[in-house]
Amino acid sequence: MSDDARHDGTGSEHGETGETGETGETGEAAADRPRRTGWRRLLPTWRMVVGGVLLFLLLIVGGLTAGYLLVGIPPANSAAKAQSNVYLYSDGTELARDGDVNRENVPLGQVPRTVQRAVLAAEDRDFYSESAVDPAAMLRAAWNTVTGKGKQSGSTITQQYVKNYYLGQEQTLTRKAKEFFIAIKLDREESKDEILQGYLNTSYYGRNAYGIQAAARAYYGKDVGALTTSEGAYLAALLNAPSAYDITAHPENRPRALARWNYVLDGMVKQKWLGRAERTAMAFPALTRAPASAGLSGQRGYLVEAVRDYLTGHDILDDGTLRAGGYRITTTIDHKRQNAFVKAVRTRLMDRLDGHRTVDGYVRAGGASIDPATGRVVALYGGIDYAKQFVNSATRRDYQVGSTFKPLVFASAVQNASVTQDGSPITPNTVYDGTNKRMTLSHGHPTGFAPGNEDDHSYGPITVTEATDKSVNAVYAQMGIDVGPDTVRKTAVALGIPADTPSLATSQGAISLGTATPSVLDMTQVYATLAHHGRQRPYTLIDHVTKAGEAIDLPEREETAAVERAAADTTTQILRSVVEGGTGTAAQAAGRPAAGKTGTAEQDKAAWFAGYTPDLATVVAVLGQHPETAVQEPLYGAAGRDRLNGGDFPAQIWADYTAAALAGRPARDFDLRLQDGAEPSPSAAPSADDSESASDSDSPSTGPTDSATPTGSGAPTGTGAPTGPTGQPTLPPTPTEVPTTAEPTEEFPTVGPPDADEYAQRWTGG
Repeated sequence: MSDDARHDGTGSEHGETGETGETGETGEAAADRPRRTGWRRLLPTWRMVVGGVLLFLLLIVGGLTAGYLLVGIPPANSAAKAQSNVYLYSDGTELARDGDVNRENVPLGQVPRTVQRAVLAAEDRDFYSESAVDPAAMLRAAWNTVTGKGKQSGSTITQQYVKNYYLGQEQTLTRKAKEFFIAIKLDREESKDEILQGYLNTSYYGRNAYGIQAAARAYYGKDVGALTTSEGAYLAALLNAPSAYDITAHPENRPRALARWNYVLDGMVKQKWLGRAERTAMAFPALTRAPASAGLSGQRGYLVEAVRDYLTGHDILDDGTLRAGGYRITTTIDHKRQNAFVKAVRTRLMDRLDGHRTVDGYVRAGGASIDPATGRVVALYGGIDYAKQFVNSATRRDYQVGSTFKPLVFASAVQNASVTQDGSPITPNTVYDGTNKRMTLSHGHPTGFAPGNEDDHSYGPITVTEATDKSVNAVYAQMGIDVGPDTVRKTAVALGIPADTPSLATSQGAISLGTATPSVLDMTQVYATLAHHGRQRPYTLIDHVTKAGEAIDLPEREETAAVERAAADTTTQILRSVVEGGTGTAAQAAGRPAAGKTGTAEQDKAAWFAGYTPDLATVVAVLGQHPETAVQEPLYGAAGRDRLNGGDFPAQIWADYTAAALAGRPARDFDLRLQDGAEPSPSAAPSADDSESASDSDSPSTGPTDSATPTGSGAPTGTGAPTGPTGQPTLPPTPTEVPTTAEPTEEFPTVGPPDADEYAQRWTGG
């Protein structure tokens, strides 16, 4: 036992000596240190953390060093390598080509110092004092993109120059990495002035202008050396969004462009490059008419512009990538239908204009046509000639749509089960007071909104169907308040009007009378949705896009229910009545079952007809614009007519085009499912005297706030009324109190909507 014990003890001592070394101190320290248990065992030690950080930093330094050594400055891009984009009709025949490079390089010394500084204020205010790259800005831009705040650039002017001159526009990590290293090398090998000169000569400014000299000629018709500070600030603003900020092509974007212009000038003041007094005295500079490529004359330019906007607006291709060229773009435009649209406008309108009448020089026309089932835009009419009238009348958003907006109010009423002031459901047979300049009511109180009917005509008690036939403002003003302006706006957006449409969110009660300014194409989307029983498939101008034989992904266009079928179909029912016996009877010449609505903007500056068959939705607008000042002009006396309304030239063009576009296809009638109580009553059928001779009361002008005496029996207060046993409307009793108009209780306009001319003043172009 003693031997065993000695053996055990000796073994234990030897074991301790073996663990601790000669002194045994390490073993004692280890024994004293508490063991990590539980979740603490999963945490790295401080030695591991420090080692990991050092390894990570070593990898970064090694990567940056390798990148700097391996990535050299490549040869500059050559204009000779630029390719054209080919645009095709839907049948594969060629529509147009683009890609001609408009560039003239100039030395930096020819660019006024104030113009140089305007560019720096817009793009890189610390250009001369900071390095070629800004890692913090790049990380911030990447974070904003990832978190959904929009794609943002974190690039300095040097990086942008590298992208423009040495690399391409593709959004890849490889290109970004090359851009980073080339910019650093370039900053060491070239002076800041040389880099700025290269940037100014390679940047794209819109209007097919590459470089500051080409931009000066394109926007101001002068050489770069003659540019003023104000003009230079606008060209600098264009660098941020060339297509969007060209306010001649897109008048509706003037507020955005103006904000960017102010940002540039304010930045110059902040940097002490411009005096405060001089800045305050500056006015936004007038632009010259945009030059058109000879290859884009006629309708081709309008179509190519619309397709480009669709590609960039739907993030299919960015502006820079598209400009690089090489794409084969098959559009949805049907060649035969496009030609039919051009012929209809020419024979019905343009051939009737006389060069000796000043007002005839104001006439513009726009049109769009959509297949409701597919959402494909099959025809688009932008104007008489892209080389003569640069602004696309089919896509511009600065003319009021007038009474073509009224069906949206009724559709909203049905969709939301809205009721009149006395609680009656709003149906086609609901009776309203059509008295001219009748004060509208909200919850029994006057609103201060009393719009006039066209020609100040009073109608007295009138059904919704009849009021739609005759486009009675007094009825739809009250209906819009019954439904609620915000509810009407939401329905309009659901049907296809862009939420950011000018005046859509600010017109309050006047929204019902068409004071908003969506484009012809926007309104075609809306009417296509009604034709498709309330189901919306977002429109498209593109069938497919390829480059080097590889297809480019296009966004999904999921069909959704904008409004219930009963709301859309009941709206179609009352719009059929407009064509059969209201202000739109000229559309009958299409020879097919049709539904539609006429419209006239304030002061007759625009006349509209929006209509559809079960197979095709088309909108036509005739617009008035001064050819030199671009100010919107009334069309009184145009083509020898005292006035133009939607039932005139627009409806005639619509009929001719629709007949040709659907030639050879069997006529189909509408398959309608109506809301309860929407069945036509005997009294709703318009008489022969109510047809085209009736006033097309489309103008949303407002009148005094005092109510006129109704002309019908009784005194309806804008309320609905059930139909009596004999089929005649039963009117509500005469109110015992007449509402006062002295103090409106809600914020509805008491004057006409803002004059849309402010969108065009100070700019020229047709």
